[in-house]
Amino acid sequence: MAEPDLFDLTGRGVVVTGASSGLGRRFVQCLAGRGARVVAAARRTRELKELAAELGEDRVLPVTADVTVEADVRALVARAEDWAGRLDVLVNNAGTTHVKTVAEETTDDFRRVLEVNLVGLYTCARYAGLAMAARGGGSIVNIASALGLVGSKRIPHGGYCASKAGAVNLTRELASQWARDGVRVNAIAPGYFESEMSQELFATEEGRAYIRRTIPMGRGGRADELDGALVYLASDASAYVTGSVLSVDGGWTAV
Repeated sequence: MAEPDLFDLTGRGVVVTGASSGLGRRFVQCLAGRGARVVAAARRTRELKELAAELGEDRVLPVTADVTVEADVRALVARAEDWAGRLDVLVNNAGTTHVKTVAEETTDDFRRVLEVNLVGLYTCARYAGLAMAARGGGSIVNIASALGLVGSKRIPHGGYCASKAGAVNLTRELASQWARDGVRVNAIAPGYFESEMSQELFATEEGRAYIRRTIPMGRGGRADELDGALVYLASDASAYVTGSVLSVDGGWTAV
């Protein structure tokens, strides 16, 4: 008798936030490619529609939503349940940042980053987690950061570091609250991956030299190098894993 494929996501209902570009776009491609029905959510409608057209509108549903607007999040979860027939996985990926020193980063700057990266993440996790608990379980994958585990060294990211550190421990807290309801909550902590938010770092020789110097593997990550961690945490392969943070950073936080 053949062993079941623990990594199979066929028929699973998935929501990915921050799906219009960068890592979020890759997450949609990865999960849809494993058989999931994916609701791709972000504020930019045109990019979402292009992604759905590329992957197939039977596999990807574009939904315009702002994670800082609670009514949007509530409607997003309801739409996903209606379209996919179930909600099994949330990939909590929406995020923002800016590079400013403490002297430059105002309290309003700091607050705006936390509103998206932490409050928005909580709001999405709350509504998705309650829906999952009501039907017997699911998996929430929060996209944290290596900068939620250590300081940012020479690149100032006060609000971002604080928000991602909050995401790390919120992951543990939600995991402990929902474990008996079958809802697993884990996080991925990526290091430096080239994306819309990090493109300036990768675009300059100084930035590329910084990456080569500070990352033990000597390079930034490719978007596809998060696929394995994502599929593992979203699927039954991690059925007994909750409250964990998986670093995918080329060894950056190891030194």
